[in-house]
Formats: sequence, structure tokens, C-alpha cells
Amino acid sequence: MRIAVVGCGYVGLVTGACFAASGHQVVCIDMDAAKIALLHQGKLPIYEPGLDRMIVRSVEEGRLDFSTEYAAGIGDAEVVFVTVGTPMAGQDGRTDLTYVLNAVADVAACMGDHAVIVIKSTVPVGTGDEIARKIRLLRSELDCAVVSNPEFLREGAAIADFMQPDRIVIGAEEAAARDVVVKLYRTMVGQDVPIVCTGRRTAELIKYAANAYLVAKISFINEMADLCESIEADVEDVALGIGLDHRIGSAFLKPGPGYGGSCFPKDTQALLVTAEAHGRHLRIVEAAATVNNARRHDMVRKIADACGGTVDGKMLAVLGLTFKPGTDDLRESPAVAIVHLLVAEGARIRAFDPAAMPRLGDLAGEVTLAETAYGCVQDADALVILTDWPEFAGLDLLRIRKSLRQPVVVDLRNVFAPKQVAEAGLFYTSIGRMPVRGSEARWSAAAE
Repeated sequence: MRIAVVGCGYVGLVTGACFAASGHQVVCIDMDAAKIALLHQGKLPIYEPGLDRMIVRSVEEGRLDFSTEYAAGIGDAEVVFVTVGTPMAGQDGRTDLTYVLNAVADVAACMGDHAVIVIKSTVPVGTGDEIARKIRLLRSELDCAVVSNPEFLREGAAIADFMQPDRIVIGAEEAAARDVVVKLYRTMVGQDVPIVCTGRRTAELIKYAANAYLVAKISFINEMADLCESIEADVEDVALGIGLDHRIGSAFLKPGPGYGGSCFPKDTQALLVTAEAHGRHLRIVEAAATVNNARRHDMVRKIADACGGTVDGKMLAVLGLTFKPGTDDLRESPAVAIVHLLVAEGARIRAFDPAAMPRLGDLAGEVTLAETAYGCVQDADALVILTDWPEFAGLDLLRIRKSLRQPVVVDLRNVFAPKQVAEAGLFYTSIGRMPVRGSEARWSAAAE
């Protein structure tokens, strides 16, 4: 099929690259000329493992192109995917649809009859209806259909999620448009992948409901972790014990400093706004968001307690700034939020992240940047792990112990095994597990 993808951000590039790799003819369109120029050079504006190689190969084979001109790819496209951003409009959780509606207007001006517009951007329930009305007003003679096809991509595993998905959700009001999108996906995935065909509004809600449920699991296990610390239980065994129940499952039962990223925070708030607008209160979702908002403050207190009661004036070595490993994304990262709070408490921060260093922006003015994990730790008063990059688990703890001014490790991702840290002579605080003290290891005011 001939496919156009509007928006060369995270979702757009993954969508375009994967369909091109499956044999379709794809053009990705973005109004950011600098981004398009970068892509023409084979360079990506985002970090996603394996995506650069996939894009370069499809470009070389003539199946993928990039443009700033809508007319270049929209006119003869059979399917047009809209993948532009939908940020929060303000602190009240409303969704800013400016980019989506502007993109749809530009698409409608160029597209031909019988094309299908697929909204892959995460949009509030009812947005597809609004888009269909807008297109009718702009071009009443145009025969096209609007389909909702929410994305379920995990940063760091997006290619696998797109090519081997758990399910595909297609929300359409016209059977012909639904069948076009089903046929498109069936060229890429096998018959064993479920395709959920439903109404447009239901498909839009499925995206929000899925994220809200995952958010609830994260907040739940974080509260269980707090309880474990109070009653001398182990949250990792609790997570294992309940996760083996097939009704519950083990995914998203890892305790930490809370959820973040480009989707969970804004999608949770958008769902709450939608419910409130219809006179409903989603109490479980509200509670999950409340727990998460308080979580970063709780983590700052945990760090301060490990550092003798205060972080004021102390040099903290922070490993990890992205909201999760496998990405350079800092949006709504709990690690960044915690760093801001620590600085406000008077801490001095030296930080290292394997992927995010070129994207730190304003944060670079608040912290000292290190070139390596070991360089970050040198002469620090404590080590704080905020993102569980796999390489951190392989650090030499004896070397860490010798590099620190104080033998203190605060592991907010449970990267290390407690026994392993104790054997290195470190005072170790983690999440939902009892503090571990190595031989003679403790905070010493004399060392300050």
C-alpha cells in the first residue's frame, strides 16, 4: 500500500519504518525542516534501539522517504497515519489538540477520495468524531473515513511492540475503512495476533484504560513496598508471589520512584478530565495518580534519611536520569523531578546517564555532568540510582566503595542484590527491602 505518516516523532518514525520494512511504500512528513534534513542524512532525532538501521535499510531500498511537503505523499496515499504530539494544555490535565487538528486540516487539503485517515496520536474520547466533522466542513465533497488506531509502544522496545504486538485495536464507523486497516496490518502480523475491531470512541478509550490500569499497578506495588519496609517484608517476593497468579501477571509490579514518561502522566490526567466532564469520578485512577505525585517527595526523604537526615551541602552521585532504561526520553521523568527536589533541599548533584546527556537542556545548569558512572561517583557523599540501566548492575561495588567519601548507596530501582552490597561494605537502602549495612559501614559525620 501507499502510506503517508504525518509526524516524525517517536510514534511516527516507528510506524513509518515498520510498515516500510514490511514492504509498503511510505513517506513520513514533518514541518520541521531540520528534522527532515537529519533523517535524510540517516540520523535520528530520537533514541530507539535498532530503529536507525531499519530506517537506513528501507531508504536505501526505496520504500521510505521523508518530506516537509504534504502534497508529496498525501495525494495518492491509500492510508494516512496522523502521529503528531498531544501534550497537556495546562495543569488541569486537558489535552492540547492543536497539532492534531492542524495536521488533519493539512491532510484534508491534499488527500484524494477513498483514502483512510488513521489517528494514531493519543486523543480524548470523541476526537475522531470531531476530526470527521472538521474534514466535512473543509471538503464536503471528499469521500474519506477516520479510523482510531491507538499505539501501545514501549520506548526501548518499540520495534518489537509494533511488529509483534499483543493486539491491534481498530476503531471505525465504516466497514470499508476498517477492512483497509485490517488488511494493512495483516500484511505485517500473523493470524495469531488478535485484531480488536470496535467503534471509534471505544478504541480511543481502550488506550486510556490500558494506561490507567498499568498506572494503578505501579502505584499499588509502590504502596506495598512502603508497607514491606514497615513490617520487615520483601516486596520483590511479594511481587513474585502475586505476579505468578495469571489473573494478575508480573508486568509493572516492580517498585521504584513512580511512573513517568511521555504517556502515563498526561494520559492519566486526560482520562480523569474526560470522566469529570461526564459527571464521573474514577476513584481508583485518582488514587493511583495521588500516590505517584507523592512518591518523588517520599524518595527525597528516603535519600535524606540515608544521608544522616539531610542532603543539604552534600554531593550526591546520581546514576540515571531518563524515565526508564533503553531511551533518552526525559519527559516527566521521576529521576529528573527528584533531582530538582534534591537541589531545592541544598544538595549538590553530579549525574551520569548512558543516553540522555546530550538532551539535558536546563537540567545541565543545575547539575555537574560526569562522563562515566565511575567518574560520577568519585568523592561523592552518596550514590543514588534513579534509573535501572542494565550496565549499572555490573558496576564494581568495591571500586564504588573506595571512590565514595561515605559508604552510602540509595538504590531506588533495586538494581543490586542486598547481600552483594553488604559484602562490599556499603550502607544500602533500596525499595521495599530492609536496609543493609556492610561491616562497619554507616554514615559518619566526621567524614563530612
